[in-house]
Amino acid sequence: MASSEIEVVSSESKVQEPEHSPNGEAPIVIDVYSASAYGDLEKLRKFVEQDGASLSDHDVNGYYALQWAALNSFPDIAQYIIEHGGDVNATDIRLQTALHWAAVRGSTGVADVLLQNGGRVEAADLNGYRAVHIAAQYGQTAFLNHLVAKYHADFDAPDNEGRSPLHWAAYKGYADTVRLLLFRDASQGRQDREGCTPLHWAALAGNVEACTVLVHAGTKRELAVKDKTGLTPAQLAKDKGYQNVAMFLSNVQRAQGKHWVDKFCRGKMGATGYAPILLSIMIICMFLFMNSVIAAPNLPKVTAAVGIWGWIALSLSVLSLVMFYKCSSKDPGFIKRREDLGRDVEDPLLNIDLNNTSVWTGNWSQLCPTCKIIRPVRSKHCPACKHCVEQFDHHCPWISNCVGKRNKRDFFIFVCLGTSTAFISAAITVQNSS
Repeated sequence: MASSEIEVVSSESKVQEPEHSPNGEAPIVIDVYSASAYGDLEKLRKFVEQDGASLSDHDVNGYYALQWAALNSFPDIAQYIIEHGGDVNATDIRLQTALHWAAVRGSTGVADVLLQNGGRVEAADLNGYRAVHIAAQYGQTAFLNHLVAKYHADFDAPDNEGRSPLHWAAYKGYADTVRLLLFRDASQGRQDREGCTPLHWAALAGNVEACTVLVHAGTKRELAVKDKTGLTPAQLAKDKGYQNVAMFLSNVQRAQGKHWVDKFCRGKMGATGYAPILLSIMIICMFLFMNSVIAAPNLPKVTAAVGIWGWIALSLSVLSLVMFYKCSSKDPGFIKRREDLGRDVEDPLLNIDLNNTSVWTGNWSQLCPTCKIIRPVRSKHCPACKHCVEQFDHHCPWISNCVGKRNKRDFFIFVCLGTSTAFISAAITVQNSS
């Protein structure tokens, strides 16, 4: 099945919306179903309280008034229907409940009404889709988070084909939903009945951003998993003609492979990086400059001007060493991971204050699937340091540290001092040897 397309079967694709008037000005509200679909509470009350219409029956297509209200995000209509005989867990011909329909449009208000009145958050339809699957299929990230954080919905539940919400989000290319699910520890290694992981489905659809999020948050194992046809995600992307995705996945797999340079850097060098090499080079250059240029007996006598510049160069080199130490040892702005804060910390996504821009800007890319934190704006996860860094600039292997909020000034000074030392030393060397 990995080489074929998969179909999203959900409420929206099966629903026929109520008709509008011929001139398109106003909807035709003729019964409780159209009144629910258009949120006309006044007419709904008339149909129920004066005409005696039932809210527990389905329409000619097998759909309920509560489902219409849920699909179009009318919490007040949903509450009225439930209070007047509507069954919160009534299912249509596909066994979908009103909660499934609310997931299509991401109506958290309706979800609250349904679940607080006895709705089943884990109700599954004919395909085994729960509300979390539908939300993932339609990229309703906030709705999915609401169900998980407030109602403890199973975000990693498989459908009838063994596909979790992460499979669906990856296939549909909703990178924000992928981030949320990874943040909540959804399994990247889960294989469906065809042996496909979420990365397979992202590669199958050619979704570059989804592939990138999955790869950066995962391990090299997911890159090598083969489906039942014997294809890895990179091979599957190539087979479908997505050369950019195939090249990206192949390059990552090669970078994480057994190349001797990679093994040396990651194994023997460990977390120290190239800092010891740079430190050795700086000290050796200082020693050679003093002995071979300043104090060399076979060179012309050093003049006062050259001597002053020579001492300036040496002073700058010593300051460079000091700044090198500060850059390498100073905390660049590491943000504490959730595991560092303890297991009893409240779910950071339970009560998100969308108005608190100092913490949350409404951008789901602020979630770090690795550190399990909501990181501030301009922060980024460093795979080398395995931490998120505030105002991340880059990871410099030559100082074996990230350059971020707390050491970027030190790094700039270090670069300036090193450059000045090099130019002055070169000029003195040319002057003394001429």
